[in-house]
Amino acid sequence: GVSEEPTLYQVPGHDVTLPCASASSSDTTCSILSWLYSRDQSRAFTEVVNGNVVKSSARAARLSLDTSCSLVINDITAEDAGRYTCRQGRNVNQDVQIHLSGLTISPSPPDADPKRDGEVTLECSLLRYSRSCQQNSIRWVDETGTVLLGEGVGYKFLGQMNCVSVLTVKRQSGHNRRYSCQFVNKENNVEIEADYTPVFTEPTFDQIYIITGAVVGVVVVLVVIAVVLIKYRKRAKVIEDVQEPTQHPDELESNLTYVTVSHANQQASPKKKV
Repeated sequence: GVSEEPTLYQVPGHDVTLPCASASSSDTTCSILSWLYSRDQSRAFTEVVNGNVVKSSARAARLSLDTSCSLVINDITAEDAGRYTCRQGRNVNQDVQIHLSGLTISPSPPDADPKRDGEVTLECSLLRYSRSCQQNSIRWVDETGTVLLGEGVGYKFLGQMNCVSVLTVKRQSGHNRRYSCQFVNKENNVEIEADYTPVFTEPTFDQIYIITGAVVGVVVVLVVIAVVLIKYRKRAKVIEDVQEPTQHPDELESNLTYVTVSHANQQASPKKKV
């Protein structure tokens, strides 16, 4: 059964070597050996035939065999997780199976930006052939090794759904904390772990300079407006004083305006007897 088949754990981006226990030590060219790969139980793909990597394989550039006929996978990805079968000739009775499982941590949604949002939701996924995981087998710990449960300072554990565990972390002043995701077996031993450090940044010098400059600019504008208003009010007061001067009786004569009137269109005024 699947539980009896050995499993290798590795984090994507590393290399892994899958041994073939049934390989003949005398056949260093692996001339009769094949490797098959199954992502799940629906279909198997042949990756190596008679000791040669199948060139049409999408992973051909990353696959090779060593002298003991072990399958070497370089720079593994999430798609490499699954069940591998080492087969000698056509004898399926001597097939040897080995599982490759991986652990990944990724922000959700993928375009989440801790610098912009101030918090980020992390998904830790165990990639494996069986596609099922026991509850609480994937856990989160901080840099001190403390298991993160429920809600605490700077984090909130959202739970585990099958082989995916979710944790939301928030910006904390002082430093960027490191979070680790671990997969533990039935004996509570850690089989594999992956680390993630969200990059939360405080405002940079340039950002502070820009903000300060903007504030100073606003203050300068307000001062200019205040000065203009004061000058305008003083000018309006002067104009008002000019338009309505204080006149004394002895100044009336000097302020009279004489107008020349044409008599062409005027009628003679009636004479009044005294």
